[in-house]
Amino acid sequence: MSTDTVTRTAPQAPTVTAVGRITSLARAELTLLARSRATFFAAVFVPLVLPLSVRSTVEDMDLEGAGLSIGSVILPSAVGFSLLFAVYSSLVSVYAARREELVLKRLRTGELRDAEILMGAAVPSVLIGLVQCLVLVGVCAALLDVGAPEAPLPAVLGLLLGLVMWPALAAVTASFSKSLEGAQVAAMPLLLLSMVASGTVVPFEVMPDRVATVAELLPLSPVITLIRGGWEGNLSAAETLGAIATALAWTVLAVFAVRKWFRWEPRR
Repeated sequence: MSTDTVTRTAPQAPTVTAVGRITSLARAELTLLARSRATFFAAVFVPLVLPLSVRSTVEDMDLEGAGLSIGSVILPSAVGFSLLFAVYSSLVSVYAARREELVLKRLRTGELRDAEILMGAAVPSVLIGLVQCLVLVGVCAALLDVGAPEAPLPAVLGLLLGLVMWPALAAVTASFSKSLEGAQVAAMPLLLLSMVASGTVVPFEVMPDRVATVAELLPLSPVITLIRGGWEGNLSAAETLGAIATALAWTVLAVFAVRKWFRWEPRR
């Protein structure tokens, strides 16, 4: 008579993928973001108001001579404001606050990788920025008689490049600040420069040629160029490739700077 031996193995713990870890961190970060009233207000409501505030300035420009309309100027500007405030400015505060609270340091002791920590913290701001951009584009298209883009691909590509580049730039900016208040101050130069000189308020076509040549190299400029050119359908292949190359160059430089200089612990 034989006896059957049954081998029992302990159940294995489910493996959590990188996407799962980032999603869990993003949910927690969204809760924290909603509790920070100042950051949440600046991220959600400021970009919705700014396009209305610049309309009077745009109306005083000689847009017809540059082949532009009010809608073709304000629509890309609205997207630019959303990237600057909903994504960049809010994420600079988020990264600095989580570092000062030792949240980033504790997260690094677990199974989360460095890139996953930064991406998980960025997801809520990026999603808010994406939804804002879509809403603003729809409103501008309806109220300013802009219509659908003549070349959708450059416009979509410009938005996606912006949603990747500005979180990386936010992490770079937060790297060189010693406190949450210092991070907000550190974000102001690039924020103001992008608002004034990246084609958001004053289109490149209205600027002097030498000024426009330099302004087109700023981080937000390729995004504005691709979105405006995609809507107007007047971008050449060289202009499109040049804008893409500029955006990719800023993204690569930002990622390199984050890997080299990002601080995970408070400065003492």
